[in-house]
Amino acid sequence: MSTTTAQQSGGWSNLALWKKILIGMVAGIIVGAIMGPNAEMLKPIGTLFINAIKMLIVPLVFCSLVVGVTAMQDSAKMGRMGIKSIFIYLLTTAVAITIGLGLGTILAPGDGLNMVADANAVAVAKDAPNLVSTIINLIPKNPIEALAGGKILQIIVFALGLGIALNMIGEKGEPAIKLFNSLAEAMFKLTELVMKFAPYGIFALMAWVAGKYGMDVLLPLFKVIGAVYIGCIIHVLVVYSGAIAFISRLSPVQYLKGIVNAQMMAFSSTSSSGTLPVSIRCARENLGVSKGTASFVLPLGATINMDGTALYQGVAALFVAQAFGIDLSTGDYLTIIATATLASVGTAGVPGAGLIMLSLVLTTVGLPMEGLAIIAGIDRILDMARTSVNVSGDLMVSVLIAKSEDELDESIYNSVEPVTEQESVKA
Repeated sequence: MSTTTAQQSGGWSNLALWKKILIGMVAGIIVGAIMGPNAEMLKPIGTLFINAIKMLIVPLVFCSLVVGVTAMQDSAKMGRMGIKSIFIYLLTTAVAITIGLGLGTILAPGDGLNMVADANAVAVAKDAPNLVSTIINLIPKNPIEALAGGKILQIIVFALGLGIALNMIGEKGEPAIKLFNSLAEAMFKLTELVMKFAPYGIFALMAWVAGKYGMDVLLPLFKVIGAVYIGCIIHVLVVYSGAIAFISRLSPVQYLKGIVNAQMMAFSSTSSSGTLPVSIRCARENLGVSKGTASFVLPLGATINMDGTALYQGVAALFVAQAFGIDLSTGDYLTIIATATLASVGTAGVPGAGLIMLSLVLTTVGLPMEGLAIIAGIDRILDMARTSVNVSGDLMVSVLIAKSEDELDESIYNSVEPVTEQESVKA
């Protein structure tokens, strides 16, 4: 059937990017299931693709933010957008973890395991950044070091400051603004070239995941995986789509159509920051979000919006508590919500960052750190779902902000079909 479809549309080269990625994912799962552990040999192909995406992150975030700020001559408007964005991001994160706790309570994935904590066990988790250190470290001592080290929060602060300064110096700043605009466009073009390799890289990644884990490993923790995936679906279809429909008065169906490419990339790469180039294209070309708004809101969201990760914290924390027979109080539930929400601000949008947040949550409410090792075994499977939610939330907020600031082209948003890869190239 897929062959017929491809022939009717003019072949593989004319297929939309998300269709190519979907084919790559399905083919990867099938190949991985057949090859088993031998699928490890395909992982380097996927690693090359992920490395190429990571290569884009820092220059794209920096240039996009500078362009986004300089495109907004009204500093009051920029401040207003920033406050609204952060408020919505933190609010939806709190809602997400509440959904996770609710599903963990209802489905009770850890009941019956009767595990016993080792009193002598040593925590293997990395230290999670606390709120105070996150605030202190917002200002980079050396912006070049921040850029080289990929410290996204510091990069954002420096880019915002530089963009504001360029606006303030008027004509003297115009040459630099033109330079950053040129660099940003070059990064978008480089992103387009890298994304042509996406179906092949994702095929290799999915083959490796399927070959490494298999159903035998997934079955014992199937309820955890099911709870996280159900929660993620609920959050996107109810919370995000509801916000689009009732706050912005726009069609949630068009929103869901417009974010498919970014969702597929997020699901496969498990990196919110790595998906940023695709998210920006989806916002501008499919959802009609203005260049300035997309360049400002999305890099911010890729750093502080961790809705999917927060939802996962709720399910995982309850799983660990149930597995070790520990009862949580109402205060513990509220602590988990507050901790995961605040920790999301300082946790990078890269693969595996959820485990850092989980270690903080477990420690805060006194749950055994051994539970982290249990969850780590299926973290990649969970990471795919939660990253998709993170990215979907970023794009939802970009639409809400653009609509509220009259920066949304509704003719693009309401188009029957999202812009395809070929149409965007022609444009």
